[in-house]
Amino acid sequence: MAKNSVFALLLRAQWWVSGGIALVIAIIAWAILPRQYAIYGVFSGMPFLVVSVMVLWRKRGLPSDARVAEILQATRAMSWKDFSVEIERALVRDGFEVTRIEQPQADFSIISGGRKALVSCKRWKAASNGIEPLRDLHRAVEAGGADYSFYITAGDFTPNAMQFAVDHKMRLVHGAGLAKLLREMKIDKSTGVRAISGQKA
Repeated sequence: MAKNSVFALLLRAQWWVSGGIALVIAIIAWAILPRQYAIYGVFSGMPFLVVSVMVLWRKRGLPSDARVAEILQATRAMSWKDFSVEIERALVRDGFEVTRIEQPQADFSIISGGRKALVSCKRWKAASNGIEPLRDLHRAVEAGGADYSFYITAGDFTPNAMQFAVDHKMRLVHGAGLAKLLREMKIDKSTGVRAISGQKA
C-alpha cells in the first residue's frame, strides 16, 4: 500500500473517520439509487468499514490519549535511574529476561522465547531522534549476535530514522507504544510526576 494512499491515510486516522465515510456512502446510496440497486451501493462502502475495524483492532489495549500524555510528561521529568527502573520492571512484567548491559549503544539485553534483543533507551528525553543512534544500535545488534532491537523514547523520530528502522526491522517504542509499555507506572495526579509506593518521586 502506498504511504500516502487514501487507505494508508485512513489507517493512520481515528477509526470514526473511515467509519463515517462508510456511513455517508451507505446513506447516499440508499437515498439516490433505485431500491434494486441500493444494496450494492450500500456495500460499496464496505472497504471503509473494514479500515475502521482495522484501526480499532490496532488500538486495542492502548491507553487513552490523556493517559499517554500523562505518562510521557512524567517520563520526561524522570532521572535516568528512575526511568531505567521503570523500563526494566515493564520488560520483566511482559515476560522478558532482562540484563543491564549499559553499553554506549544499548542499555539492556532481553531474551524471550530463545530470541535475544538489545534495548536502547538512554536518549528518552530527546525531542527528535535521528538516524545515528539507530545505526549505532544496529551495529551493536550485529556485533552481539542479537536477533532484533528496541529503541525507546518519549520523543519522535525523523523520517530518515523511521525509514532506517523499517529497513533494518528495528522496533521503535514511543508515544502510545511507550505509554502501553509503562501502563502500570504510578503517577501522582496532583503533580504529574512518577510516584513510588505512594510517595512522590
